[in-house]
Order: sequence, then C-alpha cells, then structure tokens
Amino acid sequence: MNRVTDILRDPTFKALLEVARLDKPVGTLLLLWPTLAALWIASNGWPGWHLFLVFTLGTFLTRSAGCVINDISDRSLDGHVKRTQLRPLATGALSVRLALAWMVFLLAVAGLLVLTTNFETILLAGVSAVLAGLYPLMKRITHLPQLVLGVAFSFGIPMAFTAVNGEINTATGLLFFANLVWVVAYDTEYAMVDRDDDLKIGIKSTAILFAEQDRLIIGCLQIMFVMFLWQLGENLAFSNLYLAFVLAIGGFCLRQQWLIRRRDREGSFSAFKNNQYLGLLLFVAIVVETSIL
Repeated sequence: MNRVTDILRDPTFKALLEVARLDKPVGTLLLLWPTLAALWIASNGWPGWHLFLVFTLGTFLTRSAGCVINDISDRSLDGHVKRTQLRPLATGALSVRLALAWMVFLLAVAGLLVLTTNFETILLAGVSAVLAGLYPLMKRITHLPQLVLGVAFSFGIPMAFTAVNGEINTATGLLFFANLVWVVAYDTEYAMVDRDDDLKIGIKSTAILFAEQDRLIIGCLQIMFVMFLWQLGENLAFSNLYLAFVLAIGGFCLRQQWLIRRRDREGSFSAFKNNQYLGLLLFVAIVVETSIL
C-alpha cells in the first residue's frame, strides 16, 4: 500500500497524468460520447463487451496521446498562456524524451486494441492518428485548426460503423457532420479562453478569425448541429422521444450562448465544459431509442 501511495505522489507520475490529461477527462468525454452513440446505432443496441472496451479504452488512449503530441509541440509557447503556463513540459517538470516515450506507449496500446477489429477500421484509425498529429501544426499556419480537430474527433464515428458491419451509411454521414460542426463550435468556445494570449504569441484559431462575430457563428454551428441530429432521427425512424432529447440539446446550446455573452475567460471555459453533459445527453438519447425500437 505504501508503495502505491509513493507512486501516486511521485512528481514524474503526476506529470505523466497531467500531460495526457488523465486528470482532466472533459476532452476525452467529448470524444467518447458521439463515438459510443455511433457504436450503439451501428449495433442497433448494445455492441457487446469487445467493441465497447475497444472503443472506450481506445478513446482514452488516443486522446491522451494527442494531448502529449500537442504539449510537445507547444512546450515553448504554453508558458506564455495563462491557462497552460503550468503544464509539465512548459515548466520542465517532464522531459521531452520521457513525454515521447509515454506517447509511443499510449499509441502502441491503442494500436493493439484496434488490431482486434477489421481492416477498414484499422485504416480509418491510421487516418485519424495522422489528423490528430497535424492539429498542433495547424494552429501555426491556419485560423481553422478547429476544423482539423473536428474531422479528427469525428473519425471514431465511421470507425464504429465499420467495426460492426464493415461499411458506412447515411446515418454515419449525418452523425459525422453533426459532430464536426459541434466540435468546431465548442473548440471555438475553448479558444475564446486563450484569445488574448494567442494574439500575442501568434497562435491562430477560429476564435481569432471570427472576432466579434464569434457568438453568431457559434450559434449558426449549433443550429446546424441540432438540424443534423434531427435529420439523423428522421433517417433512423426514431420516435418523438428522440426529438424531445434533441430539443433538450438545443437548450444546452442556448445555455452556452448565455455563458459566452461577455466573451470572458470564465464564461467561455464554462460553456466549453458544458458540452460534456450535452454529449452525454446525446448518447443517452441514442441508447434509449435503440432500446425501444
């Protein structure tokens, strides 16, 4: 017991958890909920323990690896941003060499998991990993890194469908594009937290690109998100109960508009975190519908 306690208190172990965001699972949940929703739709209900564990553990591992890649890339910049100045690589609490080894380990375990599926899913996983790796670079060359992240975060959806039946369909596309616009919306809220600092150090984002039109464009993206979800329900012949869930999701979007009304750090970050509950509501809606059909 003392040995375990010592490990948990070890500064290096703590730094490894922090660089992989394992102590802050909000981002992982944002990736997990739509992926599991896709898995439930593709399976028309419970997908079985194998695929459930592959996609749940794989989501945690790949998102954590992506965070490590991001922090390695941004280690010289994070110290100049209020929100990130205490990250392990920025403070020197963790070496780049150890961070790279940690990233390789996370990706290797995720790779072993995806190898238990099929060729189509393995191929999509590879594309997703490349896109996630490109995200830190995109922040330096385009004001649309959130779009790249949105595509990367949405790849779990077609992967879920191919893992179940080896193919994708109209429902796959509707959920993919719903998730894509949702990611751009909530990651713009996230970028609004750092906008002042990012302007000083030259990091690009949709929050900077949208400027004073940020709330309007986020609102338009949220409307598109709700409409894609409604179309998904129509395509799958879901009941009116699903429509009620979609309306509730729209209520979450309105709540976020209220939170970002002043464009301050606290409100923007609260709006971003609010999306983890929105995603959970979407997953619950899919579980309920696939259970009653």
